[in-house]
Amino acid sequence: QVQLVESGGGSVQAGGSLRRSCAAFGYAWSSYCMGWFRQAPGKERDGVAAIDIAGNSNYTDSMKRRFTISKDNAKNTLYLQMNSLKPEDPAMYYCAADPSFKTVVAYGIASYWGQGTQITVSS
Repeated sequence: QVQLVESGGGSVQAGGSLRRSCAAFGYAWSSYCMGWFRQAPGKERDGVAAIDIAGNSNYTDSMKRRFTISKDNAKNTLYLQMNSLKPEDPAMYYCAADPSFKTVVAYGIASYWGQGTQITVSS
């Protein structure tokens, strides 16, 4: 059974940092690209960052200098380091996995999704 189990995150003051983790189970980790998405209330889901099989990453411009996506292939775990969090960053954050990097980056579509975690930022 495929599972993406997310952890980390929560609440932080503006300017603070959080790290999200996403542990993957039940599929061929090495054959899948990974991504992070977020969705704020009343808004569409947006891509945050994605990483391909080789470790190459892609970011949404507004988050490129503040967020870092990485992965540990030995642990089948994806990470999102979020720094300098802003009042506009609160949302449900989701990790996702798909064989196609283009699908994740260009279309925001993925085969598997984590359960999501709410991130709040207080000013």
